[in-house]
Amino acid sequence: MKKIEIIPIQIMRDIQAGDRLDQIILESIGKVGQILNGDILVVAQKVISKAEGRVLNLEKVKPSSKAIEIAEQTNKDPRLMEAMLNESKVILRSERGIIIVETKQGMVCANAGIDQSNVEDGDNHASLLPEDSDSSARRLRDSLKQLAGVDVAVIITDTFGRPFREGQVNVAIGLAGIAPIKSYVGKFDIYGKKLRVTEIAVVDEIASAAELQMGKSERIPAVIIRGYEYEPRKYSSINPLLRAREKDLFR
Repeated sequence: MKKIEIIPIQIMRDIQAGDRLDQIILESIGKVGQILNGDILVVAQKVISKAEGRVLNLEKVKPSSKAIEIAEQTNKDPRLMEAMLNESKVILRSERGIIIVETKQGMVCANAGIDQSNVEDGDNHASLLPEDSDSSARRLRDSLKQLAGVDVAVIITDTFGRPFREGQVNVAIGLAGIAPIKSYVGKFDIYGKKLRVTEIAVVDEIASAAELQMGKSERIPAVIIRGYEYEPRKYSSINPLLRAREKDLFR
C-alpha cells in the first residue's frame, strides 16, 4: 500500500489579473519543498479566474429586463442575475432563491459558478469561472514542465452542491495530464463477479481530498497530491465527466 500525501501550498499575496500564476506557485512550493514528476497539482478556480482577469465589476453591469424580473422573483442582485444569464446556456431551476444553470462550459451548478467570496470589494465584484478550464490547466501544466522540468497532472477545482446531499464538495472543472475516470468495467470483484457499470470519477475524488487542506480563509489555493498512481494522459479533458442531458435524471 502506497502512502498518499496532501501538501498545502500557501500563497500570501492576492492574485491580480495578468499575474504569472505558474511562477507564483513555484515560488510558494519552494518554501515547503519541491514538485516532483508524477505529482498532481490541484488549484482552486478562484486564483485561476483572478489571474485570467475573470473578475467582473458589477458597477459596470446594466441588468436587462429579464435579469431584473428573475432577480425580483429570487431576491438576487439584478447585476449578478445579468452575469448569470451571460454565463449560462440555460437556467434549469429557479426556486426558493436557488438558481441552477448549465454554464457555457457545460457545468451544471448554482449561480453559474459566480462567486463574491474571497474577492476584493466583494459587494461590487464577483469572480466568474474560467472561460475554458481545461485550457487553463494545460497552460499551467506546460509552463511547469518548461520552468521546473517536471511532468505533473493539473486539476482545477470549484465547490459544487449535489442532488440529495447537503453541503458542498470540491470537484474538478478542468484538468490536464490525467485520465478523469477510472473504469472497472469488465474487471472482477473479490468474489469473481464481473463488473459492468463501475466507473470512478478519480479527479473529483482527488479534488475533494485537496479541499481538506485548502479551506476558504487560510490562503491555501493549491495543494500537491503525491503518491497516487493515476493514469497519465497526453490529452485529457473534463468533458467525459459531464453527463449528457439524455442520461441525466435531474434535468
